[in-house]
Amino acid sequence: MASTASNNGRKKERVVILGSGWAGFGFARSLDPKKFERIMISPRSYFAFTPLLAGTAVGTLEFRAVLEPVRRLGLDHFHQGWADDIDFARKTIRVEANTSDDLASRTRLVLQRKPGEGAEKGAMFDVEYDKLVIAVGSYSQTFGIEGVREHANFLRDVGDARKIRMKVLQSFEKAILPITTDEERKKLLHFAIVGGGPTGIEFAAELHDLIRDDLRQIYPDLMKFVSITVYDVAPKVLPMFDKKLADYAMERFSREGIKVKTQHHLTRIRPDEDCVGCLKLKIQECGEEEVGAGIVVWSTGLMQNPLIQKLEGKKFKLPSLGDAEMKLQKDAKTGGIVTDANLRVNMIPAKATSESVPSQGKQATLIPDVYGVGDCTVISEMSLPATAQVASQQAMHLAKRLNKGDTDTKPFRFRNLGTMTYLGNWTAIHQSSADELKGWMAWILWRTAYLTRSMSIRNKITVPFYWAISWLFGRDISRF
Repeated sequence: MASTASNNGRKKERVVILGSGWAGFGFARSLDPKKFERIMISPRSYFAFTPLLAGTAVGTLEFRAVLEPVRRLGLDHFHQGWADDIDFARKTIRVEANTSDDLASRTRLVLQRKPGEGAEKGAMFDVEYDKLVIAVGSYSQTFGIEGVREHANFLRDVGDARKIRMKVLQSFEKAILPITTDEERKKLLHFAIVGGGPTGIEFAAELHDLIRDDLRQIYPDLMKFVSITVYDVAPKVLPMFDKKLADYAMERFSREGIKVKTQHHLTRIRPDEDCVGCLKLKIQECGEEEVGAGIVVWSTGLMQNPLIQKLEGKKFKLPSLGDAEMKLQKDAKTGGIVTDANLRVNMIPAKATSESVPSQGKQATLIPDVYGVGDCTVISEMSLPATAQVASQQAMHLAKRLNKGDTDTKPFRFRNLGTMTYLGNWTAIHQSSADELKGWMAWILWRTAYLTRSMSIRNKITVPFYWAISWLFGRDISRF
């Protein structure tokens, strides 16, 4: 097994960053390269601006507009692969290389590979660290529902958005064929979205814009068969917004013909044997009747990265603690690894019971030189949403701390800059501690905020450029 060079003779401390998302990319960009050797390990060679993925899935934006190549950060090294394991005693990370050209492999939708599938594994090698930042993010939670992993589409990465765009256009092409029956057209052109959070609502809005502004002109005879439905198990969608704003969103959707069905529980997805390319959804509230759909977009729930699950299940010893066996402190609710307010990873005695975070905190100590940021972590005795805003602020805080010599500074405090959701047809809603906006003004704020938060000058130019192209000439509806 190969290993990177030893730290003997290094002039700068080596900081290894696991992940290239909001937390990992933001931290690497803010860490001082004059003081640290920066190494990033990620299965993706780019950062994806996730709030705009729904727009790329329908052609409002091109995929390249929401990507920023990791190598442009000027890192000392970038290894494209998955962190498979971490040896905290030896300060070593085992990495599985990812050189596959399969788009699905980048988002790792197949979370567990069965024993004996070693032929599919990439080359293994070790990377040593002086300081380690765990920012591997989270995955879509399927809740063990039959058929979700096999037949639903997620919206977590550009590869997912590309597949969704292709499936939407394929559904219209199949529906326009003269051999397709009206019953099949209803199924093919029913777009089901599971999850009433911002991602699901924004995709429903973007899809409706695509159909109204572009596909209506190309397939006018199919419009009577088109339907969009958002399903959610909760009694209301957009729970992070005040009732007034959430109700406004539902009124907008009702006016546009988008159905929202709350307190509906999906229990199965399977292929429709009577309609090629269609799916059948078993909804608990619909009894034995199954609902036909051309595509299911899954945007509900998060689960921990396989690396986090693996690390939390193992015991380890550290030289400074003698023979004492330790384990990572795990948050009982989210399954994330627990950190202190300075984003340093906690460990507890291996014999400690699975108690609440405050109770475990009395036994917790810190793993030397190991930090955690983003969705895969939980700050002890602090409840924060798993959002890009939280991850990016944590990354900035940790980078500033290390740049100053890792001295005890003020603990991390989240500054809520507000929540925004696009509702389609140039309208949105915005809520913060200072104000609330809805309609066109909220849409202006939504676009301005995301444009200014783009990671690079290139993105700040390409995003408004493609917005303008879509407005002037329509969205790209090519299948490629």
